[in-house]
Amino acid sequence: MSAKLIAGNWKMFKGPSETLAFFDRFEAPDGVDVVLCPPYVSLEAAVGEEWPIYAQNVHWAAEGAFTGEVSAAMLVELGVQGTLVGHSERRQFFGETDETVKQRAEAALDAGLAVIACVGETEAERESGETDAVLRRQVATLPRHDELVIAYEPVWAIGTGRTATPKLAQEAHALIKSCHPTRVLYGGSVKPENAEELLSQPDIDGALVGGASLDPYSFSTICRTAASLS
Repeated sequence: MSAKLIAGNWKMFKGPSETLAFFDRFEAPDGVDVVLCPPYVSLEAAVGEEWPIYAQNVHWAAEGAFTGEVSAAMLVELGVQGTLVGHSERRQFFGETDETVKQRAEAALDAGLAVIACVGETEAERESGETDAVLRRQVATLPRHDELVIAYEPVWAIGTGRTATPKLAQEAHALIKSCHPTRVLYGGSVKPENAEELLSQPDIDGALVGGASLDPYSFSTICRTAASLS
């Protein structure tokens, strides 16, 4: 069985000094793959630590008049090894679409970056029975590549404290894998208290952790749980 992958998405938290303080206290065991995704301003401080560092987003163009965006080549030059694309907050608040997620993923992969591409349904979509159709549509746009991982994020569980039941999460992961043969992570209020139950599911290959990744001790605990199940 391959090692679980645990990715920490710091969102808009931790400047460079806080980033260095985190790494002074963070410990992860052998037997788990760990990725950290700091904000852009903290990438340089994080690169060179023991674990792979990913950006939280990337633009599809190599360069150009795209104020506020960052290209894959810029990330590569910094020593960044990968990037998130299509996070639910990008889709919800910043107009991200399936097509732009595809373009960002392809550009990153072409530049030699690994990609964690996020998919997931809203609460309204789940309640109306559209979950399968939404996931199939989102996954169908993603490229097939050895360096692409998918993160399933039920949007209604992002930053809300709500978590999909292990059964619901397992069903969604199995569906995604039937459409795209890759590792699939669960994202949605993962914390030390629920990590073992979620990561024990047969088609959950790891986790994309938000708030719990900000604390080095809670994130270490999740990583130890993943290592024990790998």
